[in-house]
Amino acid sequence: MPHRETAQSGGHGAGEPAALTVTVIGGVQGVGYRAFTHDHARRLGLVGYVMNLRAGGVRVYAEGPRQTLERFLEILRRGPSGSRVQDVWSSWGVVSGEHERFAIKPTM
Repeated sequence: MPHRETAQSGGHGAGEPAALTVTVIGGVQGVGYRAFTHDHARRLGLVGYVMNLRAGGVRVYAEGPRQTLERFLEILRRGPSGSRVQDVWSSWGVVSGEHERFAIKPTM
């Protein structure tokens, strides 16, 4: 499956806090992808959100240790059984500190 990643901000070590934004394209709506993402994010101790996109696909924003986010990204690429992940776009950023937990947000 194709994977695109934008340039990351410098200075992020494996354990340093980072922010990850991911757009997942494919058969990922109506198959439990958001619940799958929510469960894994909570288990990994991440904060942020997951939401369906009106145009199709799913958007994920997560904050936590860089190494944990890299593991989370691999989980998102795989998706739950029944999903068909066709493409994953990801970008790294600076932690906003706005999120206290990981949530499922309404469709955007």
